[in-house]
Amino acid sequence: MSELAWIEAALTSARPQAVGALLRYFRDLDTAEEAFQEACLRALKTWPVNGPPRDPAAWLVFVGRNAGVDAVRKRIRTTELPSEEVLSDLDDAEASMADRLDGSHYRDDVLRLLFICCHPGLPATQQIALALRIVSGLSVRQIARAFLVGEAAMEQRITRAKARIAADTVPFEAPGPVERAERLGTVAAMLYLVFNEGYSAGATDGDRFALCEEAIRLGRLLLRLFPAEPEIMGLLALMLLQHARAPARFAPDGTAVLLDQQDRGRWNRRLIAEGTALLEKAMRHAAPGAYQVQAAIAALHSGAATPADTDWAQIDLLYATLERLQPSPVVTLNRAVAVSKTRGAAAALELVEPLARPLAGYFSFHGLRGALLLQLERHGEAREAFDRAIALANTPAEAAHIRMHLDRLQEESAVRG
Repeated sequence: MSELAWIEAALTSARPQAVGALLRYFRDLDTAEEAFQEACLRALKTWPVNGPPRDPAAWLVFVGRNAGVDAVRKRIRTTELPSEEVLSDLDDAEASMADRLDGSHYRDDVLRLLFICCHPGLPATQQIALALRIVSGLSVRQIARAFLVGEAAMEQRITRAKARIAADTVPFEAPGPVERAERLGTVAAMLYLVFNEGYSAGATDGDRFALCEEAIRLGRLLLRLFPAEPEIMGLLALMLLQHARAPARFAPDGTAVLLDQQDRGRWNRRLIAEGTALLEKAMRHAAPGAYQVQAAIAALHSGAATPADTDWAQIDLLYATLERLQPSPVVTLNRAVAVSKTRGAAAALELVEPLARPLAGYFSFHGLRGALLLQLERHGEAREAFDRAIALANTPAEAAHIRMHLDRLQEESAVRG
């Protein structure tokens, strides 16, 4: 690993904990972010000379805190002081706030940061976008792509969320058990979005791919706080089962390998066993939820020794359950894959066609539709669908996969000609 690479890896890994600690100290998102960035700049200057610190996160917190204090002092010198009457009535608000935070039930600054970003005083879209930006350091472009909106709109969304917190419309304090439970669904959704951002990355995009492990790490911490919550067990099980297939998902040249074509001997059996055990524990609570259903689907794939052993009929039923729990065009699109295996391409296409409007800008819709049309030998329509899919591809791996279908169409056309 190059010098710059290991520094970047250390900074990325330490970011959530460092920003969380700095936010706890300064009680201001912008100040915490600026302090962390200043600490990163100093790390880039000093670490190559002095070597890595024993605890990079602690180093960044210490340096960032000092940098943030200096910045605050500079701002204070240019700010007019309030009247003497107001000053005399002020107590040490920061100290009392720190006491409340340090006395909370949180075991990790990262999770405290998550719950602050996911406060119900903010709209759900702002909660998740802010947490993705602050906790995991995703760029505005990455977040905008995950939400299928423009970068400018996402920038405004994040800015508004920060402004509401800065204006004290969102209390900076550790919520009690009831509030934590109410906020749990948004936090879980944010973690799964982080995981999916990494999961959708190509094999060569190591920075984004590492987000999968970061989401799993945060999921483990979340389960420590909510050890009896079946949906958190289901979420963690789902991420583990999906991440277990990572070694086989891409060919050496970076092209995507479909599930049926993956070398199952390369799947991580330790992660599969852990995810399956978590899913079984969650199901014993008899409180089914969307994450548990998705984990059950992933477990059926992981438990099949060969593609032919996959229980597609059961997967179809699980997707039907998921449609009831969490209605979504994407869920129906995924169910169509199972239907194509059990009832054929024509039946699957009947499910897919009504999704044309809501999924017009979704790569996977056009890719699956093209594959189904190809199976039905409707080659002209298949080519149009594949061309649209390539135009919407998010990664080179996605585009390469579609090009394989187009190459097949071209070869078949040459044979027919």
